[in-house]
Amino acid sequence: MPSTTLSLSRLGRAAPTAFSVEPDAEARKALAEALDLRGLRKVRLVGEVRPEGKADWRLEAKLGATVVQDCVVTLEPVTTRIDAPVTRSYRVDLPEPSGEEMEMPEDDTIEPLPTSLDLAQLLSEALALAVPDYPRAEGVELGEAVYAAPGVIPMTDEEAKPLAGLASLRDQLTKGNGDGENEG
Repeated sequence: MPSTTLSLSRLGRAAPTAFSVEPDAEARKALAEALDLRGLRKVRLVGEVRPEGKADWRLEAKLGATVVQDCVVTLEPVTTRIDAPVTRSYRVDLPEPSGEEMEMPEDDTIEPLPTSLDLAQLLSEALALAVPDYPRAEGVELGEAVYAAPGVIPMTDEEAKPLAGLASLRDQLTKGNGDGENEG
């Protein structure tokens, strides 16, 4: 694969710089292994980097990919088409984190200005964020799992809800009061 690194100091500030990154079969295989995918049929990052202000840069791109993962229920292959926007704002005057706690900025696309952009790394990060966390085959539902120690009656999710017992207690009290009222 040709170089995917853009040196920002060498880019012209008069106009945007277009780019396209499309890993070859070997790079796709390595990326699939790194992301624990069953397969990566296609992946491409296309966009541009353009100057903002006197020293900042903005990257806008589109990630396109076809990934194959294991279904979390059946382990059958699940193919997903990903089309996701990728935006980064590289700022020269971004404050360095200090102290133990730091407030997260509202705009999570802002990053410190690097000397160069590794577009292959950016593609990898964007793909990792876009891949479904829990892929499911079409029509597959996750059933309810019920576990208990031997000799113990298992509790369902419905029974485990914090206020579920109150309804049955109310019904027992109502029944008890109703019986007492009829006797007198």
